Amino acid sequence: MTSSGDDRAIRTNGLTRTFGAFTAVDHITFDVKPGEVFGFLGANGAGKTTAIRMLTGLLTPSSGEAWVAGHDVYRESELIKRDIGYMSQRFSLYDDLTVRENIRLYGGIYDLTRDQIRDRTERILSRLGLSDTAHDAVGALPLGWKQKLALSVALLHEPRIVFLDEPTSGVDPITRRQFWELIYEAAHAGTTVLVTTHYMDEAEYCDRISIMVAGRIAALGSPAELKRDAGASSIDEVFVRLVRPELAGGGGPAQ
Repeated sequence: MTSSGDDRAIRTNGLTRTFGAFTAVDHITFDVKPGEVFGFLGANGAGKTTAIRMLTGLLTPSSGEAWVAGHDVYRESELIKRDIGYMSQRFSLYDDLTVRENIRLYGGIYDLTRDQIRDRTERILSRLGLSDTAHDAVGALPLGWKQKLALSVALLHEPRIVFLDEPTSGVDPITRRQFWELIYEAAHAGTTVLVTTHYMDEAEYCDRISIMVAGRIAALGSPAELKRDAGASSIDEVFVRLVRPELAGGGGPAQ
């Protein structure tokens, strides 16, 4: 195993994961730059979640190489976990705790000092407009507010990289746009963002995109590059051509 040898936030080389005879992730190679918003797209079952589990130190690869925040996924998985934030597709906070209690809990998990937890709690409450509901149970919040709070908590310890797994699933278009404003703020502050989404309009907001098909990366580049290379007018059209070629030209939606 060689050193990453550069300052890229994420780098993979032939990363592979098999489960028996089934290959979930098949020799994928890509990199993500510091501060980049990288869209990690693919239909259900394409291998995105398995790849993310390897990159976040939760699953050991079968073969290939990968480094996250400069750490080897084979030998330094615990160091990776310290340098990343993660927001799962399912809501990750505790409904029966208050907004403030959730922030305080995760601050402790991230080994922040009391002063850091206090200061960052007030910053989050002010930024999200939750100061008046800080003592309300998170379960009482609308879904959109929950998701924005979950993102803020994932960024609480100021990680170098944050992984967002379909973070806007089920929320309305206005809230989705507000959520992406938070993503841009994090990237502008230097946090690398790897995000999965089934909303193809959101993919247009990314700096670069990869599209996985059957465990492999079928396309990689900026939204403009992918549309140009495919002769397509939207990322939705590019996605359908790669993932559902039988629908290409038929105008069917990406699912």
